[in-house]
Amino acid sequence: MLSNSSYLPSYCYREAEDDCEGWLSSSVNNQNLTSAAVVIVGGGISGICTAIDLLVNRKVRNFVILEKSGGFGGTWRDNKFPGCCCDVFSVLYSYSFAQNPRWSRRYPGQEEILDYLTDVAQKYGLYKHARFHSAVEEAHWDDKALKWETTVAVGGGKESEFTSSYKITSDFLVAATGQLNKPKGIDVPAYRDYEGKIMHSARWDWSYDLRGKRIAIIGTGATTAQIAPEVAQLASQLTICQRTPAWVIPRHDSDIPKWQQALFTYLPPTRRRARAEAMDFRESFHSAVTKSDSAYADLMRSMNSTLLREQLPDRPDLWEKLTPTYHPGCKRTVISDNYYPTLLRKNVKLETCGMERFTADGIKFKGKDSVDKFDLIVLATGFDTFSFLSPIKITGRNGKSLEEIWAHAPYAYKGVTVPDLPNFGMLYGPNTNLSHNSLILVIEAQTKYISVLIDQVLQARRKGQTLALCPLEEKTLSYWHDLQLALQKTSFSDPNCNSWWKRADGFITNNWAGTAVDYQNNLAAVDWADYYAFGSAAGGLDILGKIGATTKIRRVVEETTLSRTALSVFAVGFLGIIVQAIVWRM
Repeated sequence: MLSNSSYLPSYCYREAEDDCEGWLSSSVNNQNLTSAAVVIVGGGISGICTAIDLLVNRKVRNFVILEKSGGFGGTWRDNKFPGCCCDVFSVLYSYSFAQNPRWSRRYPGQEEILDYLTDVAQKYGLYKHARFHSAVEEAHWDDKALKWETTVAVGGGKESEFTSSYKITSDFLVAATGQLNKPKGIDVPAYRDYEGKIMHSARWDWSYDLRGKRIAIIGTGATTAQIAPEVAQLASQLTICQRTPAWVIPRHDSDIPKWQQALFTYLPPTRRRARAEAMDFRESFHSAVTKSDSAYADLMRSMNSTLLREQLPDRPDLWEKLTPTYHPGCKRTVISDNYYPTLLRKNVKLETCGMERFTADGIKFKGKDSVDKFDLIVLATGFDTFSFLSPIKITGRNGKSLEEIWAHAPYAYKGVTVPDLPNFGMLYGPNTNLSHNSLILVIEAQTKYISVLIDQVLQARRKGQTLALCPLEEKTLSYWHDLQLALQKTSFSDPNCNSWWKRADGFITNNWAGTAVDYQNNLAAVDWADYYAFGSAAGGLDILGKIGATTKIRRVVEETTLSRTALSVFAVGFLGIIVQAIVWRM
């Protein structure tokens, strides 16, 4: 939990002190249940960030957050499997405006991250804007009213007794559902014939007793690397079903000492410096996962080889099975200190033969005569990452569905806006994933960009006018085409592996090609020449369609701006001034 709230702004959420007048400053209440200025779909990191931006930077309170689960947290609420933790340094895994000085570990665990997110939501007063157990089924753009009409299904407890569904209209719709929310199954013959327990890692059943069970985990990605060491301690037998090995590098996880937590709390510049250096380190590793011939890629290969031989001594049979034949970065890199040692346990087996079919009591592996019997099969198979926003049915301008817009492939202008979807913004949409750094850096940049569009639309609404904004299709397609060309030159496109960001046709729909800073700079201004507008206020916006007309967005600078040498010189000079002042007073 965020035990010290001094890092939060003093204006965190003071309704009485806000000088904003009119309907935008009024929260949605019982009387206007079915209308809002802005509807945010999703209460995870992206939804929380968007809501805070509206409150703090735009002084807008007339918004709702629709969340299908029972609380804030998003993927960190859904994924609660044993060993679940973050692959990004804790000092970097928080909002820039609400940094947590009290992380307990170098890499934070799921429960600690969830505590952080719910604490931030509480401190900014987001619960009064949230509607939990509210699943969005459909969103339809009204060409006459120039508004979105969103259909919401209500589930869970008493809420559904009042109404099972309703529709809410809004001037702007923000999709903050992300990429990692729909568990992906497996395509194996006779899958449904299995009569034992099956659970997906993102839907972990903690009521199930693992002790003494025969367990199979399907998949060898980051999730399995976190689950296996924990499950192996309880299971009588653990079989890890590997199709493709992962590049594994050491985590070097450790507790953060209390003195350092105190230092970060009471001397914020030290925390910001540590965060900046973590940012620099992560950014420097971009070439390791994008350029197969880079020095950092070679370093990753060397780190993996060393780790294999140190943690699996005298096991060349495992070295061969666990060494990838594709470039680093083609698949998600696994960061772990204890995955390889788990494979040395007597009750753990690495199965690489491939699955032939499921049976009533287990799995028949290829090339084997007998069936391996299991009490529990864990699907660590990831998520359906290619069908963004599914299963929500979205219909845009002139009745054009999102399926029609994305008939070729999912794409969005700068990853946030979509042609024929007016007054619509996405967070963590197509081609915005980072494989080397914290996604919060991306999400904050996207929030600021979308906020500019929302502000234009609501300014018109304040004047009693209407305004709809859409990215030009030709600009969007040109952006997407250039990005795909850049991505095809990276390790992400290596044909020797499959990944959750590359489709079967070779299109890379999820990843961004550059660094985090590159993406932040990409969203550092709204170029109005790339948008078109309609509505009664459109004629008064002379910025639209004009080359060079932009709205600048201040980028959050997270990387270091001063070298350690410069800081040392400054510190020595500052200390000298203090000493001189003391001597002078004496």
